Amino acid sequence: MARMGTGMGARRLEHTMACVLVLAAGCVGGCQKPILRPDDPRSQYDRYDALRNERAETYVEDEYGTRRPNVRGRLLGR
Repeated sequence: MARMGTGMGARRLEHTMACVLVLAAGCVGGCQKPILRPDDPRSQYDRYDALRNERAETYVEDEYGTRRPNVRGRLLGR
């Protein structure tokens, strides 16, 4: 089986092509819609809570300023 080249240039070309393919795959994957959007209903009672301004926040900030999902507030009852 004959190879196109055995020198350092051929390896560099193969490496560059692999990097381009990985970057292209990453860019294509980033253009899709997110699975869960903030304005999607979260439960059968979410619209009721939103109309009465009692809807739990989607995210909360902890004492260090890190933004985290508000799982506890969304799962606990009022």
